[in-house]
Amino acid sequence: MDLKELYTKRATAWEAAKKFLDTHRTEDGTMSAEDGAVYDRMEQDITNLTKEIERTERLNEMEKKLAMPTSKPLTGKPGAGAEDKPLTGRASHQYAVDFLTAMRSNFHQISNVLEEGNDANGGYLVPAEWDKRLIDKLDEENIFRGLATTITTSGEHKINIAATKPAAAWIEEGEALTFGDATFDQIMMDAHKLHVAIKITEELLYDNAFNLEGYIIDQFGRAIGNAEEDAFLNGDGQGKPLGIFADKGGGEKAVEVAAGKLTSDDILNLIYSLRRPYRKNASFIMNDQTLAALRKLKDANQAYIWQPSYQAGEPDRLCGYTIHTSAYCPTLEAGKSAIAFGDYKYYNIGDRGTRSFQELRELFAGNGMVGYVAKERVDGKLVLPEAIKILSVKAAA
Repeated sequence: MDLKELYTKRATAWEAAKKFLDTHRTEDGTMSAEDGAVYDRMEQDITNLTKEIERTERLNEMEKKLAMPTSKPLTGKPGAGAEDKPLTGRASHQYAVDFLTAMRSNFHQISNVLEEGNDANGGYLVPAEWDKRLIDKLDEENIFRGLATTITTSGEHKINIAATKPAAAWIEEGEALTFGDATFDQIMMDAHKLHVAIKITEELLYDNAFNLEGYIIDQFGRAIGNAEEDAFLNGDGQGKPLGIFADKGGGEKAVEVAAGKLTSDDILNLIYSLRRPYRKNASFIMNDQTLAALRKLKDANQAYIWQPSYQAGEPDRLCGYTIHTSAYCPTLEAGKSAIAFGDYKYYNIGDRGTRSFQELRELFAGNGMVGYVAKERVDGKLVLPEAIKILSVKAAA
C-alpha cells in the first residue's frame, strides 16, 4: 500500500471515528462500556495507520538517499585548476577499509593507518563515513535531534545568554542619555559519556558476506538514539543531559490540569502562554497515549482540535501546530509534566569529539561471541527556558 492510499485510509477511519463518537455519546457526554471498546479499537486503527505512514515516509526518504549519485559529474576541463586534496586520517577510504578488517580479525590485524584514530580511552575512533551514517541513524531514531541545535565541541563549552535586557526610555531634546544595565549569564556545556554494547557471533563476524558495517551502525544508532532522546526529554543533568521536562533547568511550567480533566481550553492556554516570537517555529511533543486523549477534544465551535494529515509530507496538527510523539514523553499521570510546546532550537546538544568503538576480547569468548562497545560524549541543555512551555498534571492529593 502506497502513501496516498495510507493517508486516504486514515482520513476515512478518522471521519468514521468522529461520527461514531458524536452519535454514541449519552446525554451526559459519556459512552457505554461496549461503545467505548468499539471506539478504542477504531482509535487504535488510526494510531496503527499513523505509525505505518511514518515508517513508509522514512523508508521512502532512505531510498531517495540511496538512489543519489555517489559521484559528481565533471563540470570543468580535466587537469584545470588545483587537484583535490586526498582525504586523510579518519576521512580516508583506507581507514574505513582497515577498520572493518580489524573488526573482523578481533583487532589482531591493526594497520598503521588506524594508529591515527587511537582513542585516548581505549579503542579506535569510528571512520568519518561511518560516523556520518551513525548520525543519520540517530536523527532517524531520535526526533529531538532534528528539532534541537547541535554543536560540536572539543572541550567545555560556555554559552552566554542575556540575564537582563536594557529598556528604552523617552528623553527631552538635549537631555542626558540614560543607560540600562544589561547582565549576562553563562551556561556550561559539559560532556557525559554514553555507551552501548552489542554481541556478534564469531561465525557472522568472519563471514565476509555478512554486512557487519551496516549491522553495527543500525544497532548502535538505534540504541544510542533511544538513550539520547530519553535524556533530552527527562534527564536530570546528573551524569546525563538536562531534559526539557526537568523541574529545574527545563521548560517553564505554564498550565497545570487535574488528573483526567484535560480540556481544549488547556491546550489553548498552553499555546498562548508562549510568547509570539517562539510560536512561529513552535510544535508539540507528547506521548502517544496523551495524543489519544486529545483526539476526542473539541473547540468552542465543536470542531476537533486534532487534525490528521491528509497528504504525504504534511504532519498531523493540533490547533494548527505540528505534533511530535515520543515513547519517552511522560504520560498524563498525576504529578508529571506531560506536554511540551515551544521552539526546540533553543535546546543545545553538544557532541564532544567523535564516537569510538572498542572490542571486548574475553568477556563473551566462552559463548563463541565477540562484544563491541560504542562510546560517545554528549550533553544537552535548554538555553532559554521561556522558549518551551510545559503542561503538567497536578499531584494526587
